[in-house]
Amino acid sequence: MAELKVEDISFAYLINDVTLLFRKHFDRRAVRFGLTRAQWRALKALHRRPGMRQNELAEQLDMEPIAVGRVIDRLQSAGFVERRADPKDRRAWRLHDTDQARGVIDDMEDIARGLRRDATQGISTDELQTMLAVLDRMKENLQSLDGPCEES
Repeated sequence: MAELKVEDISFAYLINDVTLLFRKHFDRRAVRFGLTRAQWRALKALHRRPGMRQNELAEQLDMEPIAVGRVIDRLQSAGFVERRADPKDRRAWRLHDTDQARGVIDDMEDIARGLRRDATQGISTDELQTMLAVLDRMKENLQSLDGPCEES
């Protein structure tokens, strides 16, 4: 019997399945806040780094600027985000989370923590740290396939 090689071990589908299950269960738990996952990600990013421009947020979320614009429009309508004029560029807007958003952030973090706790039942901290280190190396390997970024 031939020895199994690393490149013959299929794991990408499993990683994708775990990601989809996280999303599904997070959405179920967060439904009471009326926020989509995209809206939650945008709020969390703005909470961590208030004052970003829409294009910066789009880059951070790896989304198209027009899609982020729609997310921000909905968040603004719901009272979670406000656009403020950029003092250095009157054509641009800076995005900020509101007090209402900050009131929800802790609850959403609790949901995420609870889901991580449920997902890692029976997994030791050492096992989890090993898995994270391996995934980080895979990510770096895949990013290196893109080659060095060229500056314009």
